[in-house]
Amino acid sequence: MTDLIFYTNPMSRGQITRWMLEETGLPYDTRILEYESTMKAPEFLAINPMGKVPALRHGDHVVTEAAAICMYLAEIAPQAGLAPAPGDPLRADYMRWMFFGAGTLEPAVITHFMGVETTDPAAYRRAGWGSFPRVIDVMQDHLSDGRRYWLGDAFSAVDVYIGAQLAFGLQFETLPKGGVFDSYVAGLKSRPAAIRADKIDAPAAG
Repeated sequence: MTDLIFYTNPMSRGQITRWMLEETGLPYDTRILEYESTMKAPEFLAINPMGKVPALRHGDHVVTEAAAICMYLAEIAPQAGLAPAPGDPLRADYMRWMFFGAGTLEPAVITHFMGVETTDPAAYRRAGWGSFPRVIDVMQDHLSDGRRYWLGDAFSAVDVYIGAQLAFGLQFETLPKGGVFDSYVAGLKSRPAAIRADKIDAPAAG
């Protein structure tokens, strides 16, 4: 038994947390939940009242939301080097892009997938993420210098969080293929931790 308990379903955003856990090297236990049964059961609702995964219990405390879990794990596993240290100027970029992934990329992709567009000026002003085309342009521009990792020379939790979302988007064709996203994601998926995570989740998801 460990004091890190990971609640997930292999066909969920829990794949992001699985990858992040594997990157940290921390020991953890896994609880697999089903969408319309154990995920909505009182036992799990006491952990996450939203009835959604992923969730991470660490001792007496619970972290939900994939981005928050990634950031938390980076903080409790500093030896893994997954976040710039406090005081490092690169931490500004780290914070910016982690929240960009949560507050801009994800809603832009989901609303676009659902057929809700925010490209007219009034909708663009109201939507915190602007519009799907603008989000894609910004991200492609960011990778256009051929960088291997999102923050430059070093792999970080940003690569786990944004990289996983881009991988999902390419897999399910909610993002454009054949450009900088492909090469960026391919590099990340070759990481040993990403391969381990996929080997754990893929059989259960199948």
